[in-house]
Amino acid sequence: MQDAVAAFLRHLEDERNASAHTLRAYAEDLQQLTDYLRRELGKDPRPEDVDHLLIRGFLADLHRRGLKKTSSARKLAALRSFFRHLCREGRLEASPARLLLTPRREKRIPSVLDEKQVELLLELPGEGFEAARGRAILELLYATGMRCAELVGLDVVELDLDSRLVRVLGKGRKERIVLFGSRAQQALRQWLALRTQAKPKTEALFLNARGGRLSDRSVRALVARRVRQTALARRCSPHTLRHSFATHLLTRGADLRAIQELLGHASLSTTQRYTHVDTRRLLEVYKKAHPRA
Repeated sequence: MQDAVAAFLRHLEDERNASAHTLRAYAEDLQQLTDYLRRELGKDPRPEDVDHLLIRGFLADLHRRGLKKTSSARKLAALRSFFRHLCREGRLEASPARLLLTPRREKRIPSVLDEKQVELLLELPGEGFEAARGRAILELLYATGMRCAELVGLDVVELDLDSRLVRVLGKGRKERIVLFGSRAQQALRQWLALRTQAKPKTEALFLNARGGRLSDRSVRALVARRVRQTALARRCSPHTLRHSFATHLLTRGADLRAIQELLGHASLSTTQRYTHVDTRRLLEVYKKAHPRA
């Protein structure tokens, strides 16, 4: 099983151009399946030993341990991809995961900040290397709606400051061009003026103090620190800024299809969830303003 998993991950990286995040997630999912099979079968499993009942038992075990339906659905998708690959390679005649239904996902309305909360979060005080970098990161996240992984993956050459454009490499290695405003432009100019202090060892746009590429963990820590500093009474992550970006555009009349392109969503149905956020805001206004609400 381990050899088959390793070959599959190499296929994802070399032929499908899967991101490092996707590779880590698939490796973790398949390792969990392997561990479960080893317990159930009492031996090191082979792909040929797996049937749909074992996979169903694996998903049931995840459910008993409190895993959300969205996570179970993602893991099942990883297993389907793995077994389809084995079928294409001639290792299996049929995928044991083909008969299983995807768990119905919970529909959750994205958590967003209002415009005043975003403004408070982005007003990062201070001077010097870390402050300039922090302001540039926060401004760019909100100005473009890009994912945290996309932001830390940016290189300097992908930024066009004069035209206020940035080329983003999204999920599935799909490229898109995203615009940003004058506030982000100013913050990026200030950061680039200080970027050389880190003695860059890479072409990454955002560097750590040692000159290497900044990690997404560092960006998440930055946002969490700003939430504490500003005493925002709600949870917030880099993805919250992405949700806020889309919601604020929609509230101010942007076309849903344009928002889809800016976010890099493959399906319009993914973008449509932001219409529910706007509906919730309208209901709040209605309840406050209507005399018989």
